[in-house]
Amino acid sequence: MYRFLLTPRWWGINVFVLLAIPFCIFMGSWQLSRFEDRVQDHRDAGEQATAAKTDPARPLAELLPVDKKTSGKQTTAKGRYGKQLLVPDRELDDKRGFYVLTLLRTDDGRALPVVRGWLPGDADPAKAPAAPAGEVTVTGALQASETPGSNGVPAAGGLPSGQTGAISSAALVNLVPYDVYDAWVTLAKADAGMKAVPAAAPADTGLDLKAFQNLGYTGEWFVFAGFVVFMWFRLIRREVEFAQDAELGLVEGDGEGAPAGQDGDGEGSDTVVTADSTKVSASPTA
Repeated sequence: MYRFLLTPRWWGINVFVLLAIPFCIFMGSWQLSRFEDRVQDHRDAGEQATAAKTDPARPLAELLPVDKKTSGKQTTAKGRYGKQLLVPDRELDDKRGFYVLTLLRTDDGRALPVVRGWLPGDADPAKAPAAPAGEVTVTGALQASETPGSNGVPAAGGLPSGQTGAISSAALVNLVPYDVYDAWVTLAKADAGMKAVPAAAPADTGLDLKAFQNLGYTGEWFVFAGFVVFMWFRLIRREVEFAQDAELGLVEGDGEGAPAGQDGDGEGSDTVVTADSTKVSASPTA
């Protein structure tokens, strides 16, 4: 009854099933692990943000380059404030406003972008307080360079002079005549008249849409594995049923699947099937 499983056609089907099932399970498990990693990163980011509030500030050089472990850590740097820029279209406490960004010239000649605070309304240089003169020591949360189009950072260009859409070394290097650190700092205590900008969580550490996409893909791959098994058994059952019908003379034995009592166009005929499988046909009935 099941000898058809050894035919070349069924060998191909069986090999496909044996490869497809573990592949679907592997892909589903991998997507699940990606979701679990994002959940763990989210937990670690929360714990890190809590610890950063009480940990002592460390020198900037000890925390570079910025990664998931150092992002949000309190750092300190010395220098003199230089060029000041505004970063428009930034929200704080559900209100639209702008950041006041000032470049801190350090002793090594490079500049550290420092967000001194946030102000409501449209970006206006007249509203932004001037930076302190002379040598200063700043303390704040270390942040990685922003990427336009992500985390609420506008990707639109064509901003007026004195403004930048993203706080990144790639964007600022074209606006200032000196090298810029591939990082920035948001002051723990904003300068007078402004609100402090809280540190943002490191990239890819939140339970965002990508995390739940991974969870959805997990379910899809496991469903695919179950569907492959279902279709394999369904094809076997169909083949067995066809073989049984052929033995009983209910269908043609040539595998075409047409009932024995009908010809190709479905019209009835007086057909007699003898014991030696010889067919004797009379004239078609009316």
